[in-house]
Amino acid sequence: MNACGIIVEYNPFHNGHIYHIQQAKKQSNCDILIAVMSGNFVQRGERAIVDKWERAQTALKYGVDLVIELPFIYSTQSAMNFAQGAITLLKLAQVKTIVFGSESNNLEELKLIASLPINPDHLKESMKSGISFPKAYGLWANEYQPNDILGIAYCRALADSNIQPISIQRTTSYHEIEINGNIASATAIRNAFFNGKNIQDVCPMDLSSSEKITLKNYWPLIRTILLTRSSNELASLFLFNEGIENHLKKQADLYSDYNDFINNTITKRYTRSRIQRTLLQLLMNNSKKEVQDLPPLDFIRPLAFNEKGREYLKELKKKEIKVASRFNKVPIPYRRMEYKAAVLYSCLSKDPTEQTKKEIQGPIYRD
Repeated sequence: MNACGIIVEYNPFHNGHIYHIQQAKKQSNCDILIAVMSGNFVQRGERAIVDKWERAQTALKYGVDLVIELPFIYSTQSAMNFAQGAITLLKLAQVKTIVFGSESNNLEELKLIASLPINPDHLKESMKSGISFPKAYGLWANEYQPNDILGIAYCRALADSNIQPISIQRTTSYHEIEINGNIASATAIRNAFFNGKNIQDVCPMDLSSSEKITLKNYWPLIRTILLTRSSNELASLFLFNEGIENHLKKQADLYSDYNDFINNTITKRYTRSRIQRTLLQLLMNNSKKEVQDLPPLDFIRPLAFNEKGREYLKELKKKEIKVASRFNKVPIPYRRMEYKAAVLYSCLSKDPTEQTKKEIQGPIYRD
């Protein structure tokens, strides 16, 4: 069966994602479309507006056949690690192609940059180390936008495989904050959602019952932890590198307001996304050792599938691919982390037990 993979977050699912699904099917001529999707927390270090189960079910409704979860520890890291985890899962799923959106839509150029000794996560450091290739400068100078940088990371992760990447033109700017037309960026849609504006024309998901909870709502707990734990204790946590613990403690002591804290914590060295991802690890209390000791990512956890997806999973099992269709089949270290993420996601909700109940259920089946 000719399988095509896509890497998604759907925070939230919108009309641009429908276009992506349609183009992925058209350009890959696939028999089955498989999506690797972030869970309840996403790559920018944010809490997803809608939980992973509802987003996975929506993906099936609009043409995806199988949704696989990208574990928390990969979905909340920088581009290179995010891509590495997602591509690993698509390799396990034995896809022949992946289709991703790109601002430049220049696949050959993205592949060329991927072949260079440049880490898209540390472009400025690459420049300082003496790499002077013009495109390195282009990346550092923001010539390439987030989806291009992810595309570079995907191409690098694909280097040792036969999976063929296909890029499609991104229809909106990643950073657009206003809705213009029937296809808008996820950023614009989230901005409209949190400001109580109508998003029905651009987002097919019903968000009327979705709770407006962001990382800001966790701020009292975040600030308490930062101010009551020592720098050495914080330095033992995952993503707490390069002395960021001292920077965070200092700003938490100076600012009691979350927005003031974030705005004064952002520097040329620390982006908003990096700070938010670090704060998530703080809330999860994930230590460097805990992450270092995680076993290799050698299993697939399906969140949702239709009949075609179910048959494909059966074929993968016959090929001895590990498919964790039940929560107790997820390797214990990953299982503990996903359960913690479910607790964190729902701890401020009206029903704090909802996500933990969902976490241990089986995948969603849609006929």
